[in-house]
Amino acid sequence: MEEQRSPRSPAWGGGPPWWRHGPPRWAGPPGWTGADPGNAAGRAGRLPWRSTVLVTVLVLLGSQFAAHAQGGDRVALDPFARGLLLVGCGLLLWRQRRPVLVAFGTAAVTLVYLGAGYPYGPVFVTAAVGCFGAVVAGHRRAAWAAIGMLWLGHLLMAHWLYHWLPPAGDRAASWTREIGVATWGVAIVAVSELVRVRREQWARDRAERARAAARRADEERLRIARELHDVLAHSISVINVQAGVGLALLDSDPEQARSALTTIKEASKEALGEVRQVLATLRAPGDAPRAPAPGLDRLPELVEQAAAAGLAVEVRGTLPKLPPGIDLAAFRIVQEALTNVVRHSGSRNARVRLESSGDALRLRVDDDGPGTGADAGGSGHGLAGMRERAAVLGGTIEAGPREDGGFRVLAVLPLRAKEIR
Repeated sequence: MEEQRSPRSPAWGGGPPWWRHGPPRWAGPPGWTGADPGNAAGRAGRLPWRSTVLVTVLVLLGSQFAAHAQGGDRVALDPFARGLLLVGCGLLLWRQRRPVLVAFGTAAVTLVYLGAGYPYGPVFVTAAVGCFGAVVAGHRRAAWAAIGMLWLGHLLMAHWLYHWLPPAGDRAASWTREIGVATWGVAIVAVSELVRVRREQWARDRAERARAAARRADEERLRIARELHDVLAHSISVINVQAGVGLALLDSDPEQARSALTTIKEASKEALGEVRQVLATLRAPGDAPRAPAPGLDRLPELVEQAAAAGLAVEVRGTLPKLPPGIDLAAFRIVQEALTNVVRHSGSRNARVRLESSGDALRLRVDDDGPGTGADAGGSGHGLAGMRERAAVLGGTIEAGPREDGGFRVLAVLPLRAKEIR
């Protein structure tokens, strides 16, 4: 992602960022910089000592061999030459913190080294590593400018300034050598661009995996919230109604109060069982559920529980054979609709109608009573949960008052919906 910088960028020592192009420095694959890619403090606090020491040894030894091979054609290595090599390699320690400064610094040191007449050889490695680091860090224009500066400087020294530069009696370089130097620079840029693109792809893949994991976590959290809401809202509504009946009839009709208490016991036992099933799934997500998920085959139990709460339910239509996910969603939608009738409707009658066509299941729950406006302790998430269940399967929910009074919930669930846990 693009880094926001101030008009005076620290990577250029305070100059205007005309060279800035591409994304900022960021971590590549794990182990690339020796620090945790997720730990910015670790990346900023560590210097690449090991790789820099390795490059330094390569440059010093390689330059010594190059000096022997080129003999009297170039100036022999002296302390100043070795100092330049050490300065160029030492700059590489900051190639992650100040990639632009390192790219231009190593190119400048290389030009001074060549201008002093010292042997050709691994001195170009320092400039290559510096420009490579700038490209993969996102400072592409700066790296290209540094490579261009190095090539143009070498071109001037090798074809026009060689009369005044050591060694004495030097001749103009061949254009074949210049083509080789230019090819070397293009190769550095090409390899650097390939690495940069690959690292950006790694970053995009990591970000996409993180987003996918977050989406899965959100979907699972919503699924669990819906399950717990539907189980507890229905059972506690029945318990609430029956507790009121029991309290009202405790003295005048003990037998009816006993029946209400029995209903409370059965409803609470069933609720505890379903809550344990949800919690068991959370504790062992890789295991299969110990009990099957509820479906429309348990619709008679819903009718009995509603009857115990004083609501007469009439069911019309046949119970179709449904896939597990759709069966569970249909059951929970009917359960929540009946719960809302118990809690919020003045009617003591409800009708459930099931219609199964070739590609969709239609569920309709109607009651004839006006809303009571009573607060039965609900969370207000019932209709939202029903809509979420239907939307997950590609279906729809319509809920609202009927023109002739009462309330209607109409659900349409596609029978070939994609199953989503």
